[in-house]
Amino acid sequence: MRFTGIATGNAMEASLGSLWGEDPRYFREPGRPIRTRIGHAMKATFTAYDRQGNVMPAYARYIAIPGNNFLSNTWRADSEANSRSAAVRTLYGVLGKMGANEFAEFWPDLKKLAFHHKH
Repeated sequence: MRFTGIATGNAMEASLGSLWGEDPRYFREPGRPIRTRIGHAMKATFTAYDRQGNVMPAYARYIAIPGNNFLSNTWRADSEANSRSAAVRTLYGVLGKMGANEFAEFWPDLKKLAFHHKH
């Protein structure tokens, strides 16, 4: 059930974002202090880059995350098809995006430390 919501949300964000010139990709900041990198990943949850590379609010994401969660009420079981459940799913969607950004920021560095190979 979650996959259908995520797929719908991604399609909504990509469609609206392309119309508005938003780039939803996450860009790492390696080499910066850890605290700065954590803050960057958190901030990127709510921002995107425009066509000129300037940071802007991620309007398409603001619409897509709650939009897909409320839209998914139409195909969910009655016990999950209500505003409260959709709001909770929206919160999880935002936190999931933030977690994905943090993972993208730090995994390459952690992978080098954990899986380094001696030649």
